[in-house]
Amino acid sequence: MSHAATEFPDPAVDAKLAPSPGKSTAVLAGGCFWCTEAVFEIVEGVEDVISGYSGGTKETARYDVVSTGRTGHAEAILITYDPSKITYGQLLKIFFSVAHDPTTLNRQGNDVGPQYRSAIFYTDAEQQRIAEAYIQQLNAAKVFRAPIVTQVTKLDQFYTAEAYHQDYAVNNRHNPYIIHVSDPKVQKLKKMFPGCVRKRK
Repeated sequence: MSHAATEFPDPAVDAKLAPSPGKSTAVLAGGCFWCTEAVFEIVEGVEDVISGYSGGTKETARYDVVSTGRTGHAEAILITYDPSKITYGQLLKIFFSVAHDPTTLNRQGNDVGPQYRSAIFYTDAEQQRIAEAYIQQLNAAKVFRAPIVTQVTKLDQFYTAEAYHQDYAVNNRHNPYIIHVSDPKVQKLKKMFPGCVRKRK
């Protein structure tokens, strides 16, 4: 899954940038949440990223249980962003182009199971409209070699994952998984969309 920034289209259907700063949320699932969290944490306009679970019940929102693949949960991230700096559609552009492969069903690389599925959990009708239109747009343009299998489903609840999962890539720099799976995605973001990367203070 390799694209140049000029090849990956902006969403034709998107929200406009808000006229003043605020807070909005997006819940996305694209394989191991260590990787998706690491990508979005450095995106300009993103204020916070929390790793967690969505799609199942409160009782089963535990890593050891979710890992069985039988809970209905996906490893997901809750993104808090400023809609005056970045749009929902632009977040989805990064999600599809950099953060994961949306064409592999219940799988990201060696991570296999429905907990690693590609999913967008929309919070309102506008998010649903933008997500569904963008998937249709990308499929029509044959941006990927295979059809997109991303689920678009209404958010029920987001359950925050255990503390040791939060900021995992930052706190576990020597973990081989971070080095070989997470870090390349962060580098891909920096290469494809340097203007989207937050400036260091």
